[in-house]
Amino acid sequence: MTALVIAEHDHATVKPATLNTVTAALACGGDVHVLVAGANAAEAGKAAAQIAGVTKVIVADSPSLAENLAENVAAQVLAIAANYSHILFPSTANGKNVAPRVAAKLDVAQISDITLVVSPDTFERPIYAGNAIATVQSSDATKVITVRTTGFDAAAATGGSATVETAEGVADSGKSSFVGREVTKSERPELTAAKIIVSGGRALGSAEKFTEVMAPLADKLNAGLGASRAAVDAGYAPNDWQVGQTGKIVAPQLYIAAGISGAIQHLAGMKDSKVIVAINKDEEAPIFSVADYGLVADLFVAVPELVKAL
Repeated sequence: MTALVIAEHDHATVKPATLNTVTAALACGGDVHVLVAGANAAEAGKAAAQIAGVTKVIVADSPSLAENLAENVAAQVLAIAANYSHILFPSTANGKNVAPRVAAKLDVAQISDITLVVSPDTFERPIYAGNAIATVQSSDATKVITVRTTGFDAAAATGGSATVETAEGVADSGKSSFVGREVTKSERPELTAAKIIVSGGRALGSAEKFTEVMAPLADKLNAGLGASRAAVDAGYAPNDWQVGQTGKIVAPQLYIAAGISGAIQHLAGMKDSKVIVAINKDEEAPIFSVADYGLVADLFVAVPELVKAL
């Protein structure tokens, strides 16, 4: 029984989500191999070989894999899929783009967003916005799985000594083409990798107030900036800051929620945070039900005072 992890990478380095997925793969039992599908991705392959617990890394290099087009990456996975009992993807935008294609081609049911490996054929996954946990058993010969990275500790990025093999890269499928990419650049940590996240809600009232009140706190703590869906929908914050069921799933060491009532969709995205601090003037706000520390106060007073104290 051998598991294959599809690495998330930028062709030079392996992204943190891969490390959590390796931990999930190790829990499935047997050896763990990692596929690095990219263009000029030898450095990413070397980084993957250092991950503790990985026994083999397969580097597939092809111009068709340069932009991570789902059709081409799926074809690369399918080229070696017969050798594996489990194929695991991080539950990221890229992973969720490729995994269903692989599952469909293998004619198996995808097991989505797992948070626990009970046994090699049984897994736990959240349903109903995290209000219930389903235990799912699969009898498929090949298990195609996406891993909620917040449910698993990251494997050590160093200390491993896996062998590195090369595989022939697939040809371009011709089904899609890369046109361009607009990347948001920020000096703040990316939300899914940030150890501290400061989030604001609709109570901030405007984009100007959001920046004026929340940005100084994030800067003081070197934190990522997040927002509730209500704040994003109101135009107070950009879409890529959204935390929640329809945004990003995060589990930082510290999560500070200011002016966020705690709708179930938001809680689903952050309740696995190690320490949750809530600031809200409504003492009945649902956010207090998951908070480790709650402050019933006006955020326009409390947050600037907190910045001063820091």
